[in-house]
Amino acid sequence: MKRTTDLPLQPPPVVGFADRYVGGFVDGYHRHDRAQLSLFLGGTVTISALGRSFVLGAGQGMWLPANTLHQANCRTDLAFQVIYVDPVLTNAADLPCKMFDASSLMRGLVEEIIAMRYEFAMDDRMTSIARLLVGEIRRAPPIADRLLFPSDHRLLRVCEAIAAQPGDCRDIDHWAREAGMARRTFTRLFQQEMGMGFAAWRRRVRVIEAASRIAAGQSISEVAFELGYENAGSFSTMFHRTFGVSPRMVRSGMLTKPL
Repeated sequence: MKRTTDLPLQPPPVVGFADRYVGGFVDGYHRHDRAQLSLFLGGTVTISALGRSFVLGAGQGMWLPANTLHQANCRTDLAFQVIYVDPVLTNAADLPCKMFDASSLMRGLVEEIIAMRYEFAMDDRMTSIARLLVGEIRRAPPIADRLLFPSDHRLLRVCEAIAAQPGDCRDIDHWAREAGMARRTFTRLFQQEMGMGFAAWRRRVRVIEAASRIAAGQSISEVAFELGYENAGSFSTMFHRTFGVSPRMVRSGMLTKPL
């Protein structure tokens, strides 16, 4: 396992490596003084940043601006590549956090940077590669496979508990009590903070969790049962309504509908 501490003290403006993490590994909350591009080659990971959780699989990438506090939770064994980018020298300072499908050109540029190892001169060729890579990231349409969390600490406590156990079927009255609120106050504040009702948010938690599990190879019927659905048919209907594709198509890399 490689870490940023393995990099030279004064690395070039773009530098990176390939690595693998085992399933279950959690790279706790941390930040980098450079922007970070991660491309995932195999496995499934949940990245939490800026109050959102992103579920990524093979063929997808994640851009994190410099100094973004983030955490990675490996749902399965994970193979990935990571590039650290000086945003000032590559005109990337304005790029927001986003998840996207990695183009073949982007993958080739990342391979080229990693092949140079850590000690190389930032000549005209490498400068062109870095700028072209940032341009590809900028053009990549974002995938909105994300989960929003509230700022209110009472609602946040409830949402974190549900995200940790998406199959929990306890009703809204239970969660209102957990938040120390009357049901009416809970529902009104939830709608105000999240722009959707509690039930809609919990359904989104479940389908995003389902996408991760299915991509990792778990059967659709098993996922449906574990996440509180009575049958695979009702689960598939909800999944398609959210993502615009069936659960079976997730393995084909077609989870690209913005939420």
